[in-house]
Amino acid sequence: MNTNFFNQIQQLDFTGVLQLNISKGVENNLIVSVILNNEQCGDSAKNLIPPLIFNATPQEFDEGFFQQITAPVKTVSGLMVDMEAFMKQMEAVKMQSEMEKQKAEKVKKEKEAKDKKYKDSMAKVDELEKEGKFREAWMKVPDIADFPEKADEIRKRKTSLSNKFATPNLFGAMEEATPKPPQVAEVTADYPIDETGEDEEETEY
Repeated sequence: MNTNFFNQIQQLDFTGVLQLNISKGVENNLIVSVILNNEQCGDSAKNLIPPLIFNATPQEFDEGFFQQITAPVKTVSGLMVDMEAFMKQMEAVKMQSEMEKQKAEKVKKEKEAKDKKYKDSMAKVDELEKEGKFREAWMKVPDIADFPEKADEIRKRKTSLSNKFATPNLFGAMEEATPKPPQVAEVTADYPIDETGEDEEETEY
């Protein structure tokens, strides 16, 4: 006897394993349960989907079995596929969340390490300043490029320290030595002084 049973199974739209359980009932009826299982679906909620159970005569099964199961099998199959897609999306979200958490933790640790480095550097600056080593303290002040968020504080600290040590003025105008004119000694001739105050008279002969 030729049947097209498996051809009709092939035409069903489903993903997974279709299980048919057939048992004999009363009055020559058959009890057929249809269960669709998709191992790719990781959602345990799939186990809550009940099987399709039919109780009919062999003739009734021949006439309308596939018409009865086509739509439900397609619906259940689509549901399981959607559940699997949902589970994959949830897993992706979980992984992304874990990555974001790790990223945030990394940023937090880097910030803590950076803050510690800044505090240690400024503590060294304070120590040198107390010792009166202002120039060395100025050189130990952290670089603004490394701590841009502390720019104002760093500038103020450097200015305060630079005011405490003498900085040579490389651009100051140099005073030119102006040559002084040579002093000329005043020479005074010594002449005999007539103490009597009388002029000599010329005698004519």
